[in-house]
Amino acid sequence: MPGQTRQDLLTFDGGTVTARADQLVTEEPLELRLVAQDQEHPVSVTMRTPGHDEELVLGLLRAEGVIKQASDVLSLEPWHEEGRTQANVMRLRLRSGLAALSALSRHTFTSSACGVCGVGSIERLALRAAPADWTAGPLSPELICDLPRRLREQQALFSATGALHGAGLFSSQGEALAVREDVGRHNAVDKLVGWALARDLLPLTDHVLVVSGRVGFEVAQKAAVAGLGVICAVSAPSSLAVDVADSFGITLVGFTRARRFNVYSRPERLALPGVPMPAVSSP
Repeated sequence: MPGQTRQDLLTFDGGTVTARADQLVTEEPLELRLVAQDQEHPVSVTMRTPGHDEELVLGLLRAEGVIKQASDVLSLEPWHEEGRTQANVMRLRLRSGLAALSALSRHTFTSSACGVCGVGSIERLALRAAPADWTAGPLSPELICDLPRRLREQQALFSATGALHGAGLFSSQGEALAVREDVGRHNAVDKLVGWALARDLLPLTDHVLVVSGRVGFEVAQKAAVAGLGVICAVSAPSSLAVDVADSFGITLVGFTRARRFNVYSRPERLALPGVPMPAVSSP
């Protein structure tokens, strides 16, 4: 099916480690360019699962009040020139022309400067982040399995409302250093990084980020910039999040439960049965 990417991984399940393949949701950037007066004006880059891109752009334009009806859009199509097509770049022509540029820039369309393919995203991120350093010993599977519970115990707002994402910063021994909550998963991670920055703790060498939901590009990007070595998630990662983690030496664990989890990158940081690992690992 479209929107899926095959990924090899390791599954820890009650003391047994199995190598297998699974399907991840595909995450790629989509760049929107406004064409007016025979010039292209980059407007935004947004992460999405490829498919129905025209509908995505139309929905965003309508939600932000840039257009009122479909006829306000003169054309919307993938970039194509001289037999070459870039499916991750959409060219937009509006009836209002160049006058729409300021309206587009004021709204949801905030560029993350991440490039227009997975490789471009990682290359640009490399200008801001270095591979994670890890000097602590291997993390036990039992500790990894217990981290979501430790995070959940400190999510007071979630307990009261049931409607918040949580992110926790843990030491390599499993001590909860800070837990933050927000309606946006990215905001919760930003709050944690801000907490560490205010205390001059960056880079977060030998620290573990635990998140209550899934891991997409933005969460992995924030972890890489902060120098985190391990991400532990309750849900799944996206394809681009796994690429980022592998490129920046981050151990990425997902679908973490009381007795099992999947390892998508850098398994050498975990003390997994039957998986060779040095006493001290580094990317």
